[in-house]
Amino acid sequence: MDSGRLTIRKRKTLSDQLYGQILEQIVSGTLEQGEKLPSENQICSAFGVSRPVVREALRKLQDDGLVEARRGVGSFVRKRPPQRLIEFATADSVSGLMRAMEARMVVEKATAKLAAQRAGSHEIARIEAALKALDDTMQRREVARDADFDFHLAVAEASGNEVFVTMLNAIRDVMERAIDVAQSITREGSQSRIDRVVREHRQVYEAIVARDAEAAGLSMAYHLLQSRQRVTDYAREE
Repeated sequence: MDSGRLTIRKRKTLSDQLYGQILEQIVSGTLEQGEKLPSENQICSAFGVSRPVVREALRKLQDDGLVEARRGVGSFVRKRPPQRLIEFATADSVSGLMRAMEARMVVEKATAKLAAQRAGSHEIARIEAALKALDDTMQRREVARDADFDFHLAVAEASGNEVFVTMLNAIRDVMERAIDVAQSITREGSQSRIDRVVREHRQVYEAIVARDAEAAGLSMAYHLLQSRQRVTDYAREE
């Protein structure tokens, strides 16, 4: 592993910075898919960080499906993210964005289930309007960050629990940054990719309209899982 021109700074957590440096080498192809990473000791020496920092960075890379650990052998590159991932986000911010997406899977699965149980005609109309705005914006290949957030906020509002709304608004900044990265990659991809993203949102809406709480929760969780995978998997770029 080449530590390159970048050095570990202390403005972000050391593990997130190291995550970013390893991510850059995977994206660039310096570390190829299937290639074994250097040992923990070698990474410690190359970047001047402690073993706990290395282990935390590797754990996050594993959680995001980018690296896999093989007992007694070492860590290997599992998949390569799209080049555009680190064009639309700084490499050392990606780990934090992925943690936010992970948390959203838990929270928003619950908001969708409750929305299916509690939404009135007014709330459903708001979700439908947000979905239409998102569809129209994405089909024009325009920036859809606000439209995407508005859809998810409308679902949270339809849950009837204002705490969920407060939670989403509290993380709006990091949530919109993650949405922006995912949407930017999608916007430059194929029409089928855009259609898939819109369809995933529509499935959430349709489950809520059908009052199917389980389907709504699963559809939301599936959409957020697919969103994470589109961000981290080069093979899904188109």
